[in-house]
Amino acid sequence: MDFSIKAFDTKNTITSAKTGCVAVAVFENKKMSQAAKALDQGGEITAALKSGDITGKPGSTLMLRGVSGAAAARVLLVGMGNDQTVSEKSFTSAVTATLKTFASIGATDAIIALPMTDVKDRDVSWAVRCVVIAANEGEFRTDAQKSKKDPAPTGVRKITLATDANAQVKATLAQSIAIANGMNLTKELGNLSPNVCTPTYLANTARKLAAEFKFGVEVLERKQLEALKMGSFLSVTNGSEQPPKFIVLKHMGGKAKDAPVVLVGKGITFDTGGISIKAGPGMDEMKYDMCGAGSVLGTFRAIGEMGLKLNVIGIVAACENMPSGRATKPGDIVTSMNGLTIEVLNTDAEGRLILCDALTYAERFNPAVVVDIATLTGACIVALGHHNSGLFTRSDDKHEALAAELLAAGKQSSDTAWRLPIEEIYNEQLKSNFADLANIGTPGGASVTAACFLENFTRKYTWAHLDIAGTAWKTGAAKGATGRPVPLLATFLINRT
Repeated sequence: MDFSIKAFDTKNTITSAKTGCVAVAVFENKKMSQAAKALDQGGEITAALKSGDITGKPGSTLMLRGVSGAAAARVLLVGMGNDQTVSEKSFTSAVTATLKTFASIGATDAIIALPMTDVKDRDVSWAVRCVVIAANEGEFRTDAQKSKKDPAPTGVRKITLATDANAQVKATLAQSIAIANGMNLTKELGNLSPNVCTPTYLANTARKLAAEFKFGVEVLERKQLEALKMGSFLSVTNGSEQPPKFIVLKHMGGKAKDAPVVLVGKGITFDTGGISIKAGPGMDEMKYDMCGAGSVLGTFRAIGEMGLKLNVIGIVAACENMPSGRATKPGDIVTSMNGLTIEVLNTDAEGRLILCDALTYAERFNPAVVVDIATLTGACIVALGHHNSGLFTRSDDKHEALAAELLAAGKQSSDTAWRLPIEEIYNEQLKSNFADLANIGTPGGASVTAACFLENFTRKYTWAHLDIAGTAWKTGAAKGATGRPVPLLATFLINRT
């Protein structure tokens, strides 16, 4: 989909725009937007509202042809609910309905002239992002591994957004397209079967990104990880035939002296649970256990396309968690890179075992902040469902500021997170009689104790943890990776430039 922005005024009016279709808003009280009023010179839109052919409810649509006040071949009336308060939900419903209609008409270009400045508590930049991300979502296909591909998208291929074409809005459009492309990469990686999307595949994807966008890249192999004494990470890899990969990407877009932001992604390309094996039903979805890694790679795809003026390091710890005669057993004690010993009480709590060494490795970059992203705990889904990612960090001033940045970026991008506590008292649940830490806590607060486990390895820098177990993919008929939290992460980074 190609997007552009154009301001329509008295010299360049919406009525004279020659296009396949123009979408305008109508409301439940039979009122219409300013763009609709301009096109209603012959009264066709007024008549449609009076007749009840369109209710004005959010997402309702009515296509009109031959509207006398329009040079456009078609005018699409789109319901947006209450004209006094256009809610975020109403606007999103209207955009989705508009794009769905555009996909089914015999036109290649169209104008969206919905009221982008009238959404409550939102600005035009948010509205532009909403349209681009929704269009991307509508066009995304999951047929990469099908022998017969889905039909190619038809209908409108070029969309003009009718709003002020100032520098900020143009920049937002470019950023939104980059974020959408990053989300696509994250979704593609997540949806690939685990026999294809292996740790080696993730490493090769990172190398391709580095070649395309001039990133620095390094892939550490088993011998190098052994030399670094990453005993915790390597313990997870013991049962697998797939070699582990520790991937480091570098985008040095800022000043040489500026401390980087470090993103750390959990890359378990398939999680059987290891010796603590999972139940069979739904285990196929454990291919999504690398979505933290996928979101780091997708975010790098976005920042590379944007040419972001910021130093960013991406770290991906990638491996499989498989059962075999060599696999780590419950009761084994392993030594992490920072020297802490860990009693592995449950091999299905493996994400924290790979992340703790990756977080220790992050120290060498003297980071400004570190954010790790992981499908870490089912308990986070119990706590927050599938709407919000879980955000965890400490409570001092620096960490409060980081939490505020991430929460604001989530709200700004509609990729929201909700903060949960980290407190010293939860570390009591991680005590072991035989090692410095256990890898699971006593019952209760499992998402919190998982974050507290990670916190033990992050005390030399400012850090936050995003648990995306509930937001990284959907199940059921709509099964597939969501591309979250690429919008949150990319917006967080943009806001730091």
